Amino acid sequence: MSRAEAVDVRRSAIAGSWYPGAAAPLKATVDSYLDNVDKIALSGDIIGLIAPHAGYTYSGQVAAYAYKQVYGRNVKRVVVLSPMHRMYMGRFAVTAKGYYETPLGLIKVDTDTLQELAHHVELTPVGQDNEHSLEIQLPFLQRLFAQFLLVPIMMGVQDLTSCQILAKGLAQVVAAKDTLLVASTDLSHFYPQRRAKILDQVFINDVEAYDPEGLARDLASGDTEACGGGPVVTVMLAAQRLGANRAQILKYATSGDVTGDYSSVVGYAAGVIWRSVEGV
Repeated sequence: MSRAEAVDVRRSAIAGSWYPGAAAPLKATVDSYLDNVDKIALSGDIIGLIAPHAGYTYSGQVAAYAYKQVYGRNVKRVVVLSPMHRMYMGRFAVTAKGYYETPLGLIKVDTDTLQELAHHVELTPVGQDNEHSLEIQLPFLQRLFAQFLLVPIMMGVQDLTSCQILAKGLAQVVAAKDTLLVASTDLSHFYPQRRAKILDQVFINDVEAYDPEGLARDLASGDTEACGGGPVVTVMLAAQRLGANRAQILKYATSGDVTGDYSSVVGYAAGVIWRSVEGV
């Protein structure tokens, strides 16, 4: 890497804490999660995924249920939509760097697509961020696809209008056949298991009914919770514009299923969004 390239990299903010910090153990960890999951039979083309973004110990195995479904697929571009957790960087923020880095190597940012998208929605470039919910998706993508361009977008505002604006812009600048959309989200936070499952089931029902507007309403009313609800609504709306008509949650779990402590849990879900050739 040249000196110019070295300063044009968004360095990992969570390697060694949220996931293994060296290439070999990270590769082994992701591969083990994927090996534990089977692909399901879908009657159509996958356009989007829903994946959790906690540390791999808690949600990595859940995420694998979504990512395994695109194993072996030829993907040229991946759009990852995440929330913002600790830094507000504008309505829609994107890295100003040319690459993301994980222990598995560099991922080139699709600056051409971001520039085109900027003609449709206002994007705020940021020189440095520590957003874990976008980065946590990247090692899975690196293990699945030898080369791909990354379109990373962090949502600071997640209301339905913002989701609609961003979804329309995305659908105008990407092609469904070579692009994968990924929504990064966790579900309810710090409720007892029984209450968490009630809240999270509303999210699951809205996704599986393919009702992004209903999901946005339920998020706004508090009938369900998801820290990446806006990314999910946006991906569903954008995928719908690209022909998607089906969605399914493949795996649901909580942090209590890992720790054994069900008194205060975080919910995780993995899902797939696709265009059914059966039209049903």
